[in-house]
Amino acid sequence: MEGHAMEFPSFDILIEASMAALRQLGESASNQEINERVIEDLQLPSEVVDRPHKSDTSRSHLEYMLSWARTYLKKSGLIMNSKRGVWALTPEGQRAGDLDAKEIIRHYNKILSERHAERDATTDEDALGAEALEGDVEDAEWRSTLRQVLLNMPPDGFERLSQRLLRESGFTQVEVTGRSGDGGIDGVGIIRLAGMLSFPVVFQCKRYKGSVGASTVRDFRGAMVGRADKGLIITTAGFTRDARNEATRDGAPPIDLVDGEMLMDKLQELELGVKTETVQVHEVDEEWFKGL
Repeated sequence: MEGHAMEFPSFDILIEASMAALRQLGESASNQEINERVIEDLQLPSEVVDRPHKSDTSRSHLEYMLSWARTYLKKSGLIMNSKRGVWALTPEGQRAGDLDAKEIIRHYNKILSERHAERDATTDEDALGAEALEGDVEDAEWRSTLRQVLLNMPPDGFERLSQRLLRESGFTQVEVTGRSGDGGIDGVGIIRLAGMLSFPVVFQCKRYKGSVGASTVRDFRGAMVGRADKGLIITTAGFTRDARNEATRDGAPPIDLVDGEMLMDKLQELELGVKTETVQVHEVDEEWFKGL
């Protein structure tokens, strides 16, 4: 009906759609790949996709709930995730037929209620518990702390952090310009590929709480003209669906987007302000290779 707002998908539908997306994507996929496939399969409009979450400003409400859907599937032994954020079906998940998402919810909520007897576990987002968004309490705690630290940084401090991040990622001649009237360009750098090819990249730093929209991407692309063929936007928040579409629009110079979750993952990987205290022991899982 015209003018009627589409209801947000129920949690059990998101669980089923996430599992279906993983199967369609070859039994392994990144968070973003799963999210985009769910959006496509459920034909979700922008009003649902871009609805902000009331407390987690680095992601939309849909991204938040899809993160929980993956957690429920993981706790049920159907999927697993690597340290690089790639999700894959477990052998049990590969054998599973049609899902009973409501049973998965009941099973995990029972686990939560046993851990937190003083609180009833429900599928409402406010009662999903103090577990981590992707499964581990420790992971949620350091991400929450880091997110607040990033938001509290002064603008020039966040620019210097982005500069350091790019240098540690292989960029050279990284310079923060920070000049007013520069069309939103905060810095430039050179990226070298395979030790032979190199090209300039301009970047923009957005220390936001809310999502970055398509107009920001368009304005940044306009400022790139004549300066670089490649652009990069780094933010503490997320990007709307229209912003992601604009970044890869046909016939226009592509712009890479680094949202808050990707930023925190990279800071952890490079150990920039994030320390990993555990001792890692490597063990080859031969059954994993056999299951591919």
